[in-house]
Amino acid sequence: MKITDIRIRRVGTDGKLKAYVTVTFDDCFVVHNIKVIEGKNGAFIAMPSRKTKTGEYKDVAHPINSEFRSELQREILSAFEKEPSEAASSKKEEDNEETS
Repeated sequence: MKITDIRIRRVGTDGKLKAYVTVTFDDCFVVHNIKVIEGKNGAFIAMPSRKTKTGEYKDVAHPINSEFRSELQREILSAFEKEPSEAASSKKEEDNEETS
């Protein structure tokens, strides 16, 4: 299974949650609401989950093995780092307006 598209939606808050991600596999299967979270040891991904009746959170979709989980996290975090933040984008647009 190959990752064919990654879309990043940055979150404009100061909390640990940095972005929501949508990943498409083989141009035919999509997983929404993967989260990019800033932890003590750097950024990591959290798979989409829902709260059970007992208050516990369970993943809705997740990799079955650690190799694919590592590949998925590496690809998502790479795309996240390449995606300009809204603040940087706004600054770039302001700079372009000033030079026009």
